[in-house]
Amino acid sequence: RFCLQTAASDYLCRLLSKTNIILRMKKYNLLNNSIGWLMFAIAAFTYLMTIEPTASFWDCGEFISQGYKLEVGHPPGNPIFMLAARFFINFSSDPSTVAVCVNVMSALLSAATILLLFWTITHLVRRLLVKDDADEFSWQQFAIIFGSGVAGALAYTWSDTFWFSAVEGEVYAFSSFCTALIFWLILKW
Repeated sequence: RFCLQTAASDYLCRLLSKTNIILRMKKYNLLNNSIGWLMFAIAAFTYLMTIEPTASFWDCGEFISQGYKLEVGHPPGNPIFMLAARFFINFSSDPSTVAVCVNVMSALLSAATILLLFWTITHLVRRLLVKDDADEFSWQQFAIIFGSGVAGALAYTWSDTFWFSAVEGEVYAFSSFCTALIFWLILKW
């Protein structure tokens, strides 16, 4: 710190200190967003490489055909899922690829769930490790915050149950995304 002890220089030092805090927070936010989108890319690649080429057993075929024809399904019907499926079905060039489009939707929504899970974990771990009035983080804190987010996101990405639901045209991926989005928005509020 090269500040002289005068009123003007004291004000300038405080201003520079606040600027450094803002820059450090921007660096944290940039790193948090970059790693989060990397988790999205890893999850999306994993799920898109392993999607079902057609309809699976159970309700998947029913949901795919309901999205294609915009029909009412068995209770509770899942109308928002049907509209989202219909949006992705519009990218289909042939009726034989309708199932793939709905399965891609599930894969991308599951990858977005992983992105939101990463951001939720880093937010919560940061609140545990760093005091609210702290202006900077140590490298150990950075490592713990981002390591926790990466470990949690990748563990959930490759968990059997979530992966199984992520690659088929079922409502679970859509429901997981909506739940993760609402929880993340609650934290941001």
